[in-house]
Amino acid sequence: MADHYYSKKPQTESKPKSWSFKLRGELFHFETDTGVFSKSEVDFGSRVLIDSFKMPATEGPVLDVGCGYGPIGLSIAKTEADRTIHLVDINERAVQLSRKNAEVNGVQNVRIYESDGLTDVTETDFATILTNPPIRAGKQTIFRFYVDAYTKLRVGGELWVVIQKKQGAPSTFDRLEEIFGQVEVIDKVRGYWIIKAEKVK
Repeated sequence: MADHYYSKKPQTESKPKSWSFKLRGELFHFETDTGVFSKSEVDFGSRVLIDSFKMPATEGPVLDVGCGYGPIGLSIAKTEADRTIHLVDINERAVQLSRKNAEVNGVQNVRIYESDGLTDVTETDFATILTNPPIRAGKQTIFRFYVDAYTKLRVGGELWVVIQKKQGAPSTFDRLEEIFGQVEVIDKVRGYWIIKAEKVK
């Protein structure tokens, strides 16, 4: 596999950089690096997902799949102190950055660890799973995320996905409908779809 943000061990030379960004009303200080997704700013798709997301009433932890350096998971953890937020990524550099960014921003209600999709996630009662899926990993890998997410959610739990229309939002909607049954498009912003699927049984 070519070296990119979905690589386990990025080979690009490390060139850390730091910057600040406001998410969910909180100012975050992020350190990022080469070899991780959207290293210069919080990407637009993630921002739309963060802004659209509403925590369900269902109790249980939250999972951010493909967390990168942590903007989605950490912003939710900062504003949902009574929840445990899991952040996972296949990319070792991304996981290290997420841990560092959690510490820098004083976010403690998190578990951050390496996982290829949900392969190394042992928890099975998540209230919510969120993902800005790694398009470069290919449709087969992303669709596997969706199947695995269904098995990791408790009944009443929700999967939230942000994906561009031109990168497969309609086919993602159709696949989620096959898996979950109950699916809706929460928002559409500049070609990005926010899709929510609920596990009803």
